[in-house]
Amino acid sequence: MKNILVIGSTGQIGSELTMELRRRYGNDHVVAGYIPGAEPKGELLESGPSALADVTKPEQIAETVKQYDIDAIYNLAALLSVVAESKPRLAWKIGIDGLWNILEVAREHGCSVFTPSSIGSFGPETPRMMTPQDTIQRPRTIYGVSKVTTELLSEYYFHKYGVDTRSVRFPGIISYVTPPGGGTTDYAVDIYYYAVRGERFTCPLRQGTLLDMMYMPDALHAAIQLMEADPARLVHRNGFNVAAMSFAPETIYEAIRKVKPEFEMVYDVDPLKQAIADSWPDKLDDSCARQEWDWQPQYDLDLMTADMLEKLKVKLGK
Repeated sequence: MKNILVIGSTGQIGSELTMELRRRYGNDHVVAGYIPGAEPKGELLESGPSALADVTKPEQIAETVKQYDIDAIYNLAALLSVVAESKPRLAWKIGIDGLWNILEVAREHGCSVFTPSSIGSFGPETPRMMTPQDTIQRPRTIYGVSKVTTELLSEYYFHKYGVDTRSVRFPGIISYVTPPGGGTTDYAVDIYYYAVRGERFTCPLRQGTLLDMMYMPDALHAAIQLMEADPARLVHRNGFNVAAMSFAPETIYEAIRKVKPEFEMVYDVDPLKQAIADSWPDKLDDSCARQEWDWQPQYDLDLMTADMLEKLKVKLGK
Protein backbone atom coordinates (compact mmCIF):
# COMPACT_ATOMS: atom_id res chain seq x y z
CA MET A 1 0.00 0.00 0.00
CA LYS A 2 1.31 3.44 -0.97
CA ASN A 3 -1.65 5.82 -0.72
CA ILE A 4 -4.62 4.71 1.36
CA LEU A 5 -8.23 5.93 1.59
CA VAL A 6 -10.13 5.04 4.78
CA ILE A 7 -13.87 5.31 4.16
CA GLY A 8 -15.74 5.73 7.43
CA SER A 9 -12.68 7.25 9.07
CA THR A 10 -14.62 8.85 11.92
CA GLY A 11 -16.36 5.63 12.99
CA GLN A 12 -15.59 3.14 15.75
CA ILE A 13 -12.83 1.32 13.87
CA GLY A 14 -12.01 3.93 11.25
CA SER A 15 -10.95 6.67 13.64
CA GLU A 16 -8.27 4.49 15.20
CA LEU A 17 -7.31 2.65 12.01
CA THR A 18 -6.66 5.92 10.17
CA MET A 19 -4.28 7.10 12.87
CA GLU A 20 -2.49 3.74 13.03
CA LEU A 21 -2.05 3.71 9.25
CA ARG A 22 -0.66 7.25 9.38
CA ARG A 23 1.85 6.19 12.03
CA ARG A 24 3.00 3.34 9.79
CA TYR A 25 2.74 4.86 6.31
CA GLY A 26 3.12 8.59 6.92
CA ASN A 27 0.44 11.21 7.49
CA ASP A 28 0.29 12.43 3.90
CA HIS A 29 -0.31 8.92 2.54
CA VAL A 30 -3.55 8.18 4.41
CA VAL A 31 -6.74 10.07 3.50
CA ALA A 32 -9.57 10.25 6.05
CA GLY A 33 -12.76 9.73 4.07
CA TYR A 34 -15.93 11.10 5.66
CA ILE A 35 -19.55 12.08 5.03
CA PRO A 36 -21.23 15.41 5.89
CA GLY A 37 -22.18 15.45 9.55
CA ALA A 38 -19.34 13.10 10.49
CA GLU A 39 -16.33 15.25 9.71
CA PRO A 40 -12.89 14.48 11.16
CA LYS A 41 -11.97 16.49 14.25
CA GLY A 42 -8.93 17.07 16.42
CA GLU A 43 -5.87 14.98 15.64
CA LEU A 44 -7.67 13.03 12.93
CA LEU A 45 -8.34 16.26 11.04
CA GLU A 46 -5.03 17.94 11.74
CA SER A 47 -2.61 15.07 11.16
CA GLY A 48 -3.35 14.38 7.48
CA PRO A 49 -5.58 14.90 4.44
CA SER A 50 -9.32 14.33 4.50
CA ALA A 51 -11.92 14.16 1.74
CA LEU A 52 -15.62 13.55 1.19
CA ALA A 53 -16.14 9.84 0.55
CA ASP A 54 -19.81 8.86 0.55
CA VAL A 55 -20.18 5.24 -0.59
CA THR A 56 -23.56 6.06 -2.17
CA LYS A 57 -21.82 8.54 -4.51
CA PRO A 58 -19.37 6.61 -6.72
CA GLU A 59 -18.28 9.73 -8.63
CA GLN A 60 -17.17 11.27 -5.35
CA ILE A 61 -15.17 8.17 -4.43
CA ALA A 62 -13.56 8.07 -7.88
CA GLU A 63 -12.59 11.74 -7.68
CA THR A 64 -10.90 11.24 -4.31
CA VAL A 65 -9.08 8.15 -5.59
CA LYS A 66 -7.75 10.12 -8.57
CA GLN A 67 -6.87 13.23 -6.59
CA TYR A 68 -4.76 11.36 -4.03
CA ASP A 69 -3.50 8.56 -6.31
CA ILE A 70 -5.09 5.96 -4.02
CA ASP A 71 -4.06 2.31 -4.46
CA ALA A 72 -5.73 0.81 -1.34
CA ILE A 73 -9.19 1.40 0.13
CA TYR A 74 -10.38 0.44 3.61
CA ASN A 75 -14.16 0.40 3.33
CA LEU A 76 -15.60 0.69 6.86
CA ALA A 77 -18.97 2.19 5.95
CA ALA A 78 -21.74 0.14 7.61
CA LEU A 79 -24.45 0.25 10.27
CA LEU A 80 -23.87 -1.74 13.44
CA SER A 81 -26.00 -4.77 14.20
CA VAL A 82 -28.72 -3.36 16.46
CA VAL A 83 -29.06 -0.14 14.45
CA ALA A 84 -29.26 -2.11 11.21
CA GLU A 85 -32.27 -4.08 12.47
CA SER A 86 -34.21 -0.85 12.86
CA LYS A 87 -33.06 0.50 9.47
CA PRO A 88 -32.71 -2.53 7.17
CA ARG A 89 -33.06 -0.64 3.88
CA LEU A 90 -30.38 1.85 4.88
CA ALA A 91 -28.15 -0.99 6.09
CA TRP A 92 -28.35 -2.58 2.63
CA LYS A 93 -27.87 0.72 0.81
CA ILE A 94 -24.68 1.50 2.69
CA GLY A 95 -23.32 -2.01 3.15
CA ILE A 96 -24.02 -3.56 -0.25
CA ASP A 97 -24.88 -0.86 -2.78
CA GLY A 98 -22.04 1.17 -1.30
CA LEU A 99 -19.61 -1.72 -1.60
CA TRP A 100 -20.61 -2.24 -5.22
CA ASN A 101 -19.71 1.38 -5.92
CA ILE A 102 -16.34 1.01 -4.23
CA LEU A 103 -15.51 -2.20 -6.07
CA GLU A 104 -16.33 -0.58 -9.40
CA VAL A 105 -14.02 2.33 -8.59
CA ALA A 106 -11.34 -0.15 -7.49
CA ARG A 107 -11.73 -2.11 -10.73
CA GLU A 108 -11.37 1.03 -12.85
CA HIS A 109 -8.43 2.50 -10.92
CA GLY A 110 -6.49 -0.59 -9.81
CA CYS A 111 -7.11 -0.36 -6.05
CA SER A 112 -7.07 -3.12 -3.47
CA VAL A 113 -10.07 -3.17 -1.10
CA PHE A 114 -10.52 -4.23 2.53
CA THR A 115 -14.14 -4.54 3.68
CA PRO A 116 -14.62 -6.10 7.13
CA SER A 117 -17.08 -8.90 7.67
CA SER A 118 -18.24 -10.06 11.10
CA ILE A 119 -19.20 -12.96 13.33
CA GLY A 120 -22.68 -11.69 12.46
CA SER A 121 -22.28 -13.38 9.07
CA PHE A 122 -23.02 -16.68 10.81
CA GLY A 123 -26.42 -17.94 11.94
CA PRO A 124 -28.11 -20.43 14.29
CA GLU A 125 -27.23 -23.44 12.09
CA THR A 126 -23.51 -22.61 12.20
CA PRO A 127 -21.37 -24.75 14.55
CA ARG A 128 -21.08 -22.59 17.66
CA MET A 129 -17.79 -23.76 19.14
CA MET A 130 -14.60 -23.50 17.08
CA THR A 131 -16.63 -22.30 14.10
CA PRO A 132 -14.75 -23.43 10.97
CA GLN A 133 -13.45 -21.02 8.34
CA ASP A 134 -15.66 -22.64 5.71
CA THR A 135 -19.08 -23.54 7.09
CA ILE A 136 -22.79 -22.78 6.73
CA GLN A 137 -23.70 -19.09 6.91
CA ARG A 138 -27.45 -18.50 7.32
CA PRO A 139 -27.80 -15.30 9.40
CA ARG A 140 -31.23 -14.05 10.45
CA THR A 141 -30.41 -10.36 10.75
CA ILE A 142 -30.04 -7.81 7.96
CA TYR A 143 -26.63 -7.03 9.43
CA GLY A 144 -25.57 -10.65 8.96
CA VAL A 145 -27.18 -10.96 5.52
CA SER A 146 -25.30 -7.88 4.37
CA LYS A 147 -22.01 -9.21 5.75
CA VAL A 148 -22.35 -12.55 3.91
CA THR A 149 -23.17 -10.62 0.74
CA THR A 150 -20.12 -8.43 1.35
CA GLU A 151 -17.91 -11.51 1.43
CA LEU A 152 -19.44 -13.01 -1.71
CA LEU A 153 -19.45 -9.78 -3.71
CA SER A 154 -15.83 -9.08 -2.82
CA GLU A 155 -14.88 -12.63 -3.81
CA TYR A 156 -16.77 -12.21 -7.09
CA TYR A 157 -14.81 -9.08 -8.00
CA PHE A 158 -11.56 -10.88 -7.26
CA HIS A 159 -12.34 -13.86 -9.49
CA LYS A 160 -14.18 -11.93 -12.20
CA TYR A 161 -12.07 -8.78 -12.48
CA GLY A 162 -8.89 -9.46 -10.50
CA VAL A 163 -9.62 -6.80 -7.86
CA ASP A 164 -7.43 -7.51 -4.83
CA THR A 165 -10.18 -7.86 -2.20
CA ARG A 166 -9.53 -9.02 1.36
CA SER A 167 -11.47 -9.13 4.63
CA VAL A 168 -11.66 -10.55 8.13
CA ARG A 169 -14.68 -11.56 10.20
CA PHE A 170 -14.29 -9.29 13.19
CA PRO A 171 -15.62 -10.41 16.57
CA GLY A 172 -16.88 -7.82 19.04
CA ILE A 173 -14.30 -5.03 19.26
CA ILE A 174 -13.48 -3.33 22.54
CA SER A 175 -11.93 0.15 22.66
CA TYR A 176 -11.48 2.99 25.14
CA VAL A 177 -11.27 5.63 22.37
CA THR A 178 -14.63 5.52 20.60
CA PRO A 179 -17.85 5.13 22.64
CA PRO A 180 -20.19 2.24 21.79
CA GLY A 181 -22.69 2.94 19.02
CA GLY A 182 -25.37 0.29 18.63
CA GLY A 183 -23.65 -3.08 18.49
CA THR A 184 -24.67 -6.32 20.19
CA THR A 185 -21.23 -6.71 21.77
CA ASP A 186 -21.08 -3.10 23.03
CA TYR A 187 -21.85 -4.19 26.58
CA ALA A 188 -18.22 -5.29 26.79
CA VAL A 189 -17.19 -1.66 26.23
CA ASP A 190 -19.89 -0.10 28.43
CA ILE A 191 -18.99 -2.26 31.39
CA TYR A 192 -15.52 -0.72 31.68
CA TYR A 193 -16.93 2.83 31.68
CA TYR A 194 -19.29 1.93 34.52
CA ALA A 195 -16.49 0.26 36.46
CA VAL A 196 -14.20 3.29 36.20
CA ARG A 197 -17.04 5.66 37.17
CA GLY A 198 -17.83 3.48 40.18
CA GLU A 199 -21.38 2.76 39.00
CA ARG A 200 -23.36 -0.49 38.98
CA PHE A 201 -23.61 -1.97 35.49
CA THR A 202 -26.81 -3.43 34.05
CA CYS A 203 -25.93 -6.15 31.53
CA PRO A 204 -28.27 -6.55 28.53
CA LEU A 205 -27.19 -10.16 27.86
CA ARG A 206 -27.89 -13.09 30.13
CA GLN A 207 -25.29 -14.97 32.11
CA GLY A 208 -23.48 -17.61 30.08
CA THR A 209 -23.74 -15.80 26.72
CA LEU A 210 -20.37 -16.56 25.13
CA LEU A 211 -19.15 -14.26 22.36
CA ASP A 212 -15.83 -13.80 20.59
CA MET A 213 -14.18 -10.47 21.43
CA MET A 214 -11.03 -8.58 20.47
CA TYR A 215 -9.17 -5.56 21.79
CA MET A 216 -8.89 -2.72 19.28
CA PRO A 217 -5.07 -2.85 18.92
CA ASP A 218 -5.38 -6.46 17.73
CA ALA A 219 -8.23 -5.53 15.36
CA LEU A 220 -6.13 -2.77 13.79
CA HIS A 221 -3.19 -5.13 13.47
CA ALA A 222 -5.35 -7.75 11.74
CA ALA A 223 -6.73 -5.23 9.23
CA ILE A 224 -3.28 -3.98 8.31
CA GLN A 225 -1.43 -7.31 8.44
CA LEU A 226 -3.86 -8.98 6.05
CA MET A 227 -3.54 -6.18 3.50
CA GLU A 228 0.25 -6.44 3.73
CA ALA A 229 0.23 -10.24 3.37
CA ASP A 230 1.82 -12.00 0.40
CA PRO A 231 -1.09 -12.78 -1.97
CA ALA A 232 0.63 -15.99 -3.05
CA ARG A 233 0.01 -17.43 0.43
CA LEU A 234 -3.70 -16.63 0.52
CA VAL A 235 -5.90 -19.65 -0.06
CA HIS A 236 -8.86 -17.66 1.27
CA ARG A 237 -9.40 -13.95 0.81
CA ASN A 238 -12.74 -12.66 2.01
CA GLY A 239 -13.99 -13.51 5.43
CA PHE A 240 -10.98 -14.78 7.42
CA ASN A 241 -11.98 -15.86 10.92
CA VAL A 242 -9.88 -13.94 13.47
CA ALA A 243 -10.13 -14.50 17.20
CA ALA A 244 -8.49 -13.36 20.40
CA MET A 245 -10.74 -14.24 23.36
CA SER A 246 -14.19 -15.64 24.06
CA PHE A 247 -16.07 -14.79 27.24
CA ALA A 248 -19.51 -14.43 28.83
CA PRO A 249 -20.69 -11.38 30.84
CA GLU A 250 -19.86 -12.97 34.18
CA THR A 251 -16.30 -13.68 32.98
CA ILE A 252 -15.52 -10.08 32.09
CA TYR A 253 -17.21 -9.00 35.34
CA GLU A 254 -14.87 -11.19 37.37
CA ALA A 255 -11.86 -9.96 35.39
CA ILE A 256 -12.76 -6.38 36.31
CA ARG A 257 -13.34 -7.30 39.97
CA LYS A 258 -9.76 -8.54 40.19
CA VAL A 259 -8.79 -4.88 39.84
CA LYS A 260 -11.93 -3.23 41.26
CA PRO A 261 -13.43 -5.66 43.81
CA GLU A 262 -16.22 -3.22 44.72
CA PHE A 263 -17.69 -3.27 41.19
CA GLU A 264 -21.29 -4.50 40.89
CA MET A 265 -23.28 -5.91 37.95
CA VAL A 266 -26.94 -6.95 37.53
CA TYR A 267 -28.82 -8.39 34.56
CA ASP A 268 -31.73 -6.92 32.58
CA VAL A 269 -31.84 -8.86 29.30
CA ASP A 270 -32.57 -6.94 26.10
CA PRO A 271 -34.56 -9.41 23.93
CA LEU A 272 -33.25 -8.06 20.60
CA LYS A 273 -29.60 -8.05 21.65
CA GLN A 274 -29.97 -11.48 23.26
CA ALA A 275 -31.58 -12.95 20.12
CA ILE A 276 -28.78 -11.58 17.96
CA ALA A 277 -26.09 -12.86 20.35
CA ASP A 278 -27.73 -16.31 20.48
CA SER A 279 -27.47 -16.57 16.69
CA TRP A 280 -23.71 -15.91 16.69
CA PRO A 281 -20.83 -18.35 17.38
CA ASP A 282 -19.31 -18.79 20.81
CA LYS A 283 -15.76 -19.11 19.52
CA LEU A 284 -14.18 -18.97 16.04
CA ASP A 285 -11.49 -21.26 14.65
CA ASP A 286 -8.94 -18.83 13.16
CA SER A 287 -6.36 -21.42 12.11
CA CYS A 288 -6.56 -20.39 8.42
CA ALA A 289 -5.59 -16.81 9.26
CA ARG A 290 -2.72 -18.09 11.37
CA GLN A 291 -1.50 -20.37 8.59
CA GLU A 292 -1.99 -18.07 5.60
CA TRP A 293 -0.79 -14.71 6.96
CA ASP A 294 0.64 -15.43 10.43
CA TRP A 295 -2.20 -13.90 12.44
CA GLN A 296 -1.50 -13.84 16.19
CA PRO A 297 -3.39 -11.72 18.75
CA GLN A 298 -1.46 -9.95 21.49
CA TYR A 299 -4.16 -9.35 24.13
CA ASP A 300 -6.11 -11.76 26.33
CA LEU A 301 -8.92 -10.75 28.72
CA ASP A 302 -6.71 -9.88 31.69
CA LEU A 303 -4.24 -7.82 29.64
CA MET A 304 -7.09 -5.98 27.91
CA THR A 305 -8.90 -5.33 31.20
CA ALA A 306 -5.83 -3.83 32.84
CA ASP A 307 -5.20 -1.56 29.85
CA MET A 308 -8.86 -0.52 29.45
CA LEU A 309 -9.23 0.42 33.11
CA GLU A 310 -5.96 2.35 33.10
CA LYS A 311 -6.73 4.25 29.88
CA LEU A 312 -10.33 5.03 30.85
CA LYS A 313 -9.23 6.28 34.26
CA VAL A 314 -7.13 8.90 32.48
CA LYS A 315 -9.83 9.65 29.87
CA LEU A 316 -12.60 10.09 32.44
CA GLY A 317 -10.41 11.92 34.93
CA LYS A 318 -10.99 9.37 37.69
